[in-house]
Amino acid sequence: MKKYEFIKNYIKYYFSAKTKYSIHSPFVFEFVTQVLEGKTSGVEKLKKIEILRKSLLASNAEIQVVDLGANSTQNSSSVKKVKEIVKHSAKSRKYVRLLYRITEHYKLKNILELGTSAGISSMYFASSANEVTTIEGSPEIADLAIENFSKLNFRNIQLIKGNFDDVLPEILNKNKKFDCVFFDGNHREEATLKYFEQCLSNIHNDTIFIFDDINWSEGMKIAWHNIMQHPSVKVTIDLYFMGLVFFKKELSKENFVIRY
Repeated sequence: MKKYEFIKNYIKYYFSAKTKYSIHSPFVFEFVTQVLEGKTSGVEKLKKIEILRKSLLASNAEIQVVDLGANSTQNSSSVKKVKEIVKHSAKSRKYVRLLYRITEHYKLKNILELGTSAGISSMYFASSANEVTTIEGSPEIADLAIENFSKLNFRNIQLIKGNFDDVLPEILNKNKKFDCVFFDGNHREEATLKYFEQCLSNIHNDTIFIFDDINWSEGMKIAWHNIMQHPSVKVTIDLYFMGLVFFKKELSKENFVIRY
């Protein structure tokens, strides 16, 4: 999607999105007031991650990157500086703090992440969750993330190297139920829907799916629309840059676009 069109769509979203004053669902109202607008507890333990992020953003070290995602052509490989990788792939502090607050508020214990990159979001999840399993397809980026986890002494993150198509079925076949799945690796329509369908086998009533960049391209917008319509899905929340999916059977089926 062209930058101009993306900005135009964001402005349209911002002025049409709902605020807490027009939300009648008690469940979603609680999400907005206590999670979106809630204070981030334990800020001190998160500061070390942001200090590490700053050092990565200043790093001119170069590593070989294998791109398996939406920007790749035939699994392309290139040399990139660490600071470029972190600048373009790591979620901003605003959104990783949101991931942390979601983990805290809903007491998420077992989290699966598709797309590790430098491991910033992994560490925010792991600052509250018991266990984070994260998949990274580019070997040297995976090594960078492992180094970052070690620097900050995160022992509750398991990183698995490999293409999602190869390693995700192996993880899911262990029949472990996940409290949350974060889809942040391959931003293509077909891949997103494929991984969504696969992960449905490992959910429970309170599982949350979080999708990054749901408005990044026309393909991602179509994928998000199809996810909203899925019979297993009860409530979706569109924050423009991120989308949340809830499966709680006791909820009415509703889709929300909320300003954030």
